[in-house]
Amino acid sequence: MIDVLVADDEKPALDELVHLLRTDDRIGEILTAANGADALRQLSERAVQIAFLDIHMPGLLGTALARALLALSRPPAVVFVTADEARAVEAFELRAVDYLLKPVRAERLRGAVDRVLEIGDAASAGDDEMVPVTVGTAVRFVRRSDVRWVQAQGDYSRLHTGDGAGHLVRIPISELESRWADAGFIRIHRSSLVRTLAVTEARLSGAEPVVSIGDLSLPVSRRLVPTVRDALVRGEGAG
Repeated sequence: MIDVLVADDEKPALDELVHLLRTDDRIGEILTAANGADALRQLSERAVQIAFLDIHMPGLLGTALARALLALSRPPAVVFVTADEARAVEAFELRAVDYLLKPVRAERLRGAVDRVLEIGDAASAGDDEMVPVTVGTAVRFVRRSDVRWVQAQGDYSRLHTGDGAGHLVRIPISELESRWADAGFIRIHRSSLVRTLAVTEARLSGAEPVVSIGDLSLPVSRRLVPTVRDALVRGEGAG
């Protein structure tokens, strides 16, 4: 059973969402909050699997609440439920699992719960992190294992995948370096992070050390050469 929290300052909307959730036999206890501050208090005291959040609430916007939840030791999956179509990109940059527009249809709500469970199953099996990226006006998910290397672009990073696509995400490369270290990604340069299993050749001696990913050659910072060599020899992150 999945315990959830629903936060909405409009009681009819909150009651309707609670009613729809009760028709899903996978849902257990349903906590409710009339504003973001109350939701944050409850979620700090009680772990739930999903937080359904309105965006425009008094005192603390749903997006600000979602950002605060990332600091919890066991943050819930976030699903935004809102009438505001314009905040979808920001929502997914906050790692929201889904974005539902009011009025919510029962089948669309059930699909959001399905998505949370799918991502949870992958995480519990030690599989990929799913990274939300914007493609035109749509949002899609990129598997971490499909990323061959990451290019720093200011406060953003561009994820380069095996199909040649480059997806821009608002996550600094330093954050991805720490998040993905255990998955076999290693910093080779201030502007580059590579998946060790994607490296096809390494030339680390001489004046211009590089690693190759297929036909692409990427420079390696000289100060990082010992670390890169050690990681490639050990096959760090294999499997």
